[in-house]
Amino acid sequence: MRLSNEDHMQISDLAEQLGITTRTIRLYEKKRLVEPPKRTEGRVRYYEKADITRFKFVLKLKTLGLSLEEMTELADLYDKGQKVPDKIMPRLLELLESHLNSIKQKISTLQSLDQDITAYRQRIVDQYKLRK
Repeated sequence: MRLSNEDHMQISDLAEQLGITTRTIRLYEKKRLVEPPKRTEGRVRYYEKADITRFKFVLKLKTLGLSLEEMTELADLYDKGQKVPDKIMPRLLELLESHLNSIKQKISTLQSLDQDITAYRQRIVDQYKLRK
């Protein structure tokens, strides 16, 4: 019997909806990034809308480049703030700013590397009279 409907979702259906594996879901639960799932009397996991929202938030943090440790820190802040998102937003902004600065530095390094490679390539072409 499937438990999934508009109010509840089993782990396999949640994984499919979010585009992740059930293993990832279990990892996020183990790392306390999300609440432990509710279970039926038969111990089948099921997730409610609030759980799905939190998974989507965690996945968004992942795509933004936050580490598991940083995500765990935010989850702890959220839980200690009695599930008030405003409590984690200042720290989230700090983390995002740090990642943005890191990305800008990498972009700068790659642009410099691009210029060096282009110049070196041109010197080789000129020195050996090669065609581009």
